[in-house]
Amino acid sequence: MATENEDGFLQDISLAEEEEYGEEEHTEEELELDALRAERDALKDKWMRGLADAENSRKRSERDRREAENYGGSKLARDLLPVYDSLKRGLEVTTDEHREIAAALIEGVELTMREIVNVFKKHGIEPIMPEMGDRFDPQNHEAMFEAPAPGTKAGDIIQVMAEGFMLHDRLLRPAQVGVSSTPG
Repeated sequence: MATENEDGFLQDISLAEEEEYGEEEHTEEELELDALRAERDALKDKWMRGLADAENSRKRSERDRREAENYGGSKLARDLLPVYDSLKRGLEVTTDEHREIAAALIEGVELTMREIVNVFKKHGIEPIMPEMGDRFDPQNHEAMFEAPAPGTKAGDIIQVMAEGFMLHDRLLRPAQVGVSSTPG
């Protein structure tokens, strides 16, 4: 052990180093080898991190590409829904008398309606068609009004004003419904 003088300083630093590190002497080559190993390990760590970053970027790009493919047309689809609604309302109010007078026109509207539905299905747009008596689901339905209705429970759908639509697994437009307020 190194001895201390009156001032508290170590008299022999080499004795203290021997105590700490042992009596081995490291050659210059060993020290250089250790430095090279440390540099190699640091470079390997940087390389592994860079590889992981590249893989994360690839996955993120793939996810973004899929989302753009699936949901990129959502604004256009949302803008086409009123066209669908108008065609549907037009066909719903058509009477037998109208069909006799303008059969070709009504057939053209029906064909257009079928084509819109086929295009919607092709692009992953599916209708949400609640029935009267179904339970109100705030995830898929929008309550346009609430009114008491005999023979129903509170929260039952009593009227469907417009269908809702899903684009793949995302809500494009909620179904617009009237809901019963009669306590159950």
